[in-house]
Amino acid sequence: MVAYSSIDPDGLQELLRGAIVLIDVRTDREIERGLIPGALHIPLHTLPGRLQDIGRDLPVVIYCQSGVRSAQASAFLSDNGWGQVYHLAGGFGGWAARGLPVAQN
Repeated sequence: MVAYSSIDPDGLQELLRGAIVLIDVRTDREIERGLIPGALHIPLHTLPGRLQDIGRDLPVVIYCQSGVRSAQASAFLSDNGWGQVYHLAGGFGGWAARGLPVAQN
């Protein structure tokens, strides 16, 4: 059972108007290309050991390069008790391709 939702870049822009936790699960090398402003970098393989860094009281949006790893991370958080979890459909690649803001790490 999927307990998280997909969100597109427009939906993420809407959520970013409020308080959310935005997590980039890409590798260190991948984030050299930039990241979505305000994102917390937690590489996917380190996620189980970093749960204490992720608040449970705000919506959580997770992204990777294309959407596969963020779906895995979203399922993991949902399975471990997080309520409002989203993964960014199309990932960072889709975000950047639309010309949306990108920050340098």
